[in-house]
Amino acid sequence: MKTRIAIVDDHKLFREGIKRILDFEESFDVIAEGSDGTEVVAIMDDHQVDVFIIDINMPNMNGVTATKALLEKYPDAKVIILSIHDDESYVTHVLKVGARGYLLKEMDSDTLIEAIKVVTKGGCYLHPKITHNLVEEFRRLSLKEQLFKSREVEVRRPLHLLTRRECEVLQMLADGKSNRAIGEALFISEKTVKNHVSNILQKLEVNDRTHAVVTAIRNSWVEVK
Repeated sequence: MKTRIAIVDDHKLFREGIKRILDFEESFDVIAEGSDGTEVVAIMDDHQVDVFIIDINMPNMNGVTATKALLEKYPDAKVIILSIHDDESYVTHVLKVGARGYLLKEMDSDTLIEAIKVVTKGGCYLHPKITHNLVEEFRRLSLKEQLFKSREVEVRRPLHLLTRRECEVLQMLADGKSNRAIGEALFISEKTVKNHVSNILQKLEVNDRTHAVVTAIRNSWVEVK
């Protein structure tokens, strides 16, 4: 079964660019497009959409309001928000509304494809660049008293769960690096990085890389820079 995708963005050229990227993926099928948030619910009414890709800034109805309206009628709908904002306040607001993903418009094609696949399977996906910012906010709000009573936190690598290479990859996930950047840093292919990430998720019993990073921070398995 192909993943049925709808793209909603008021910039036609950007929308067409996204569609061209997705058309190369055999498991994807772009079945609908829209240029405004007011069209989102109607698109779902007319099509059985698996994943919506929605721009956060649009006239008449923005992506956040459109996502909220969609989920009120279709609670199981899956939405990935596109944005130019990497501030954690935007991210947390979007996630509270119910979106499953948040991508920056500077993303590469691999990140877009990976995000759709993760969200399709029920996980959440955040652009690697904003992961570090969100981790910092999470640390400040949730872990300050628990983990950061002093400036120095002893990092204990989870060698009882992960291999040394997987520990390196986990640290780089916490640093907000993409699969490509991790591969370049460790001199391994992106495919190998994806395999390591998959192994990490399985061993930590989490669904996505964000939860893996949160778990690692809670257990002092990574350095938060």
